[in-house]
Amino acid sequence: MGMGMAVVGDELEGGGGGGGGIGRRLWIKFRNEAVFALYTPFVVCLASGGLDPQSFLHFLSQDIFYLQAFSQAYELAEECADDDDDKIAIRNLRKRVSKKLNTHKETVREWGFELPSNIISDKATVKFTDFLLATASGKVEGEKFPGKIATPFEKTKLAAYTLAAVGPCLRLYAFITNEILALQDPDQSNHIYKKWFNSLSTQNFEEAALRIEDLLDKLSVCLTGEELEIIEKLYHRAMKLEVKFFSAQPILQQTIGPFSRPHDPAEQSLSIFCDFDMTCTAIDSSALLAEMAIRTAPKTDVNGCESQLSRMCSADLLSTWSVLSSQYTEEYEQCIESITGAEIVEEFNYEGLCRASEQLSDFEKRANSRVIKSGVLKGLNLDDLKRAGEHLILQDGCKGFFQEIVKRENLKTDIHVLSCCWCGDLIRSAFSSRDLNVRNVHSNELAYEEFITTGEIIRKVESPLEKLQAFSDFTKGNNEIGKHLTIYIGGSVGDLLCLLKADIGIVIGSSSSLRRVGNQFGVSFVPLFSGLVNKQKEVIEGRSSNWKGSSGILYTVSSWAEIHAFLLGS
Repeated sequence: MGMGMAVVGDELEGGGGGGGGIGRRLWIKFRNEAVFALYTPFVVCLASGGLDPQSFLHFLSQDIFYLQAFSQAYELAEECADDDDDKIAIRNLRKRVSKKLNTHKETVREWGFELPSNIISDKATVKFTDFLLATASGKVEGEKFPGKIATPFEKTKLAAYTLAAVGPCLRLYAFITNEILALQDPDQSNHIYKKWFNSLSTQNFEEAALRIEDLLDKLSVCLTGEELEIIEKLYHRAMKLEVKFFSAQPILQQTIGPFSRPHDPAEQSLSIFCDFDMTCTAIDSSALLAEMAIRTAPKTDVNGCESQLSRMCSADLLSTWSVLSSQYTEEYEQCIESITGAEIVEEFNYEGLCRASEQLSDFEKRANSRVIKSGVLKGLNLDDLKRAGEHLILQDGCKGFFQEIVKRENLKTDIHVLSCCWCGDLIRSAFSSRDLNVRNVHSNELAYEEFITTGEIIRKVESPLEKLQAFSDFTKGNNEIGKHLTIYIGGSVGDLLCLLKADIGIVIGSSSSLRRVGNQFGVSFVPLFSGLVNKQKEVIEGRSSNWKGSSGILYTVSSWAEIHAFLLGS
């Protein structure tokens, strides 16, 4: 059940905030876009150390066209800057780029590679450089600059637009290389691309990205709301073009992903299972249902006047729910403490975890019985429940992932939602209202009389063990390795058994109880990108790269963007 312990009536604040100026805020807002570049076959192969040198040389050759475009864009921005300090700062950026351009071939040689004599820019490179130079020249969507930009304000604005188009490139490169370097053994010096990584993640490179962000902040101070929106659009457009650049890099070898490009689509199929509350949603549905019950409690008497009895009815429901919530929280913590109180095992122990899950299952069933007995879910209208599902806030990126899954006709996929939620109608409405073809919803249901809830819960999936039974029933007969792959996405301790039984178990979010229980029974939590790179190494070394369940390894992600990039690509 996972009764949401949020106070009824609290509002969920929007994400994507963060301090700092506009440059830093935009990076935070669009950081999930960068994830799609990180998970491209090119970057994964690069991180594994086994990227074909010809692919790497092609990638390096494109730097020449980027550096040339940056130099021209900085020159135009310098001419537009009104403040002398800003001019000097942009000039220094241009000088740095010009130096890198002049020494590029020599630097590549120092890294142990030789650029070809005939270098041609590819389509993805041309799209970005054309966009950057068009922006620097004043060809900006939503703006109508005069033929000759004269006023200082117009010039300053154009300089800001140019830096907004440059900023994502530097931040993205720093992000990718730092993510890769975090996976490298510091004592291992035989990584053929290590010198290149080091060159991009030096302090000087980071400082250059910060200088651009600082300049963008300063130049944007006097801009209007509409002009700041243009800044954001330019930044976002630049980020998307950079992601496409990494996606377009030629790969001359077998790669482990993404799964949207299987080697033999006719032979492979994919089953995706996921939890609902706090995995797909941003709030817990139990708290929402209780809030609806309290808000829809009778507020007037038969004559249409507010009565003391009606007010007491609403207050009693609120008090009852408060007691149920407090009791749930207290007993849940006691249950987790009981499970994790023994000595931590060194090796993965799935059978022990199953036995421990029996305690959690008994607890969840007792909690549901108390909810039914209390009657707090009585009197809800089915249409209201469906409307609540339509307006339910989903996790950022969840909707886009499922929409893309539905569109991929070449990918044989079936999707199942396994949830201990009380109301299956709420789940089905949340998906169908967003044109998401998720028909297989397995959860509890509310009982109705003439479309009004009776307060009863039709118990179908109450506990971790019942989730596991449902998962096993649906995956029975699809055990041929390499032909059918099962993926489970979840974020609560109740998902652990299914997560570990699937071929790939993906943990989203940061549930401390899930980690505690998992660690207790020897479960290993591995960041998904790291796991993907390790699988790519297996391919390079000629070892079997088949994903297989029951290994005790779960892969962790911080967002749906990672899941999307991993399974479907950019």
